Amino acid sequence: MNLKTKKMFTLTMTALMTTSIALAGCSGDGKSADGKVELTFMFRGNPEELKAYKATVKRFEEANKDVKVTMVQTAPDQYDTKLKSAIAGRKVPDVFFYNPAQVKAYVNSGVLLDITKNVEGSKDIQLEDIWKKGVDKYRYDGKVLGKGAIYGLPKDLGPFALGYNKTMFEKAKVSLPDKDKPYTWDEFIQVAKKLTKDTNGDGKMDQYGTGFNVNWALQPFVWSNGADWINEEGTKVTIDDPKFIEALQFFVDQQLKHKVTPSIGESQTLDTYQRWMKGQLAFFPVGPWDMAAFKDQLKFEYDLLPWPAGSTGKAAGWVGSLGIGVGSTTQHKKEATELAMYLSANQEGQQALVDAQVQLPNSMKIAKNWVEDTSIKPANKQEFLDLINDYGRGMPAEKTYTAEWYDEFFKNIQPVLDGKTSVEDYVKKEQPKMQKLLDDAIAQEKQAN
Repeated sequence: MNLKTKKMFTLTMTALMTTSIALAGCSGDGKSADGKVELTFMFRGNPEELKAYKATVKRFEEANKDVKVTMVQTAPDQYDTKLKSAIAGRKVPDVFFYNPAQVKAYVNSGVLLDITKNVEGSKDIQLEDIWKKGVDKYRYDGKVLGKGAIYGLPKDLGPFALGYNKTMFEKAKVSLPDKDKPYTWDEFIQVAKKLTKDTNGDGKMDQYGTGFNVNWALQPFVWSNGADWINEEGTKVTIDDPKFIEALQFFVDQQLKHKVTPSIGESQTLDTYQRWMKGQLAFFPVGPWDMAAFKDQLKFEYDLLPWPAGSTGKAAGWVGSLGIGVGSTTQHKKEATELAMYLSANQEGQQALVDAQVQLPNSMKIAKNWVEDTSIKPANKQEFLDLINDYGRGMPAEKTYTAEWYDEFFKNIQPVLDGKTSVEDYVKKEQPKMQKLLDDAIAQEKQAN
């Protein structure tokens, strides 16, 4: 899930179940009035995802007649707050989505159930067929992530690829990108300039090269330039690295210097996601969760390519994920774990979600067939798998105990994007603030252990 889907969700969602009422709806023994085992499932997503997950849960109920699932759906930008409120109020859902950056804290505080035995002993799923990178995000041995017990399964792996408007390229007679070779930064800017145009002669630009959101699209540029927010050990904030500064400056220059992205004012009138949907941007990030909406709403053909490569000469990108965890306080551990496994790893459940085109399959076998299915657009779906297998990585905060240090970077970055604060001054000011928050996170982890 990303920021651009939040507005879609808000505009299209007509009603939301309130978390407090729904989570308090079970009887004392966790059974409904008709004697069925009652589970609460708390989740979020864009409209297409919500519809698909509701349908998949219904399939689970049909296959498990003695179970009734109360679905608690929450707006994406409110989800973490409501989940934390539920945890603080000791009304942890039986099954719920959660961020992999929360694994350590949720395990240490006793929020998550260890489901290793159920998962490894299940006859309905084949753990070796599930992306190892996905499962490892939810393993924790008390010290190291990626090892030890399983405290959740991936709802999905979400590779954030770069999309391009193929129709726009062809109309402008610009050569299509090479799906196997990334643009250099200079090449990317040159193509973006060719596709930034005033098409009707009124003196105003009608289409732009791109329009990236800094929260979700800066990472590929930083990483491909050999920099990062944090060192390998997870102990030092490294945004003052010259390579990081260079990458952030390149990102800022796309608007301020090269004029290949809409101005702040133009984005307020029509945000970049809407411009992409209207066919007014040449490049825009695409996740598997976008495919259902794009299939029905785009009036142009699009495809995927690698992110532009910085000084390393190699593309970089991120692979997000949400976990499906089981609350440690559930009164029905077996049924709750079976629901989590069905949503994440059961072949029938996976196929239902794939058919809805809201995510990339967790099953590698189904994913292979999915990539080869030419009836499912875009054509180069292999790019999603390349991100998982080759050049994608997790977000920086996944390796630390809390994410506050990372979130701090983006809180006050708007003046940099506006050209009112220099990149150098910004990182110089932010690095010590972020370092203090990271030090606090390290101290919290030591105390918890």
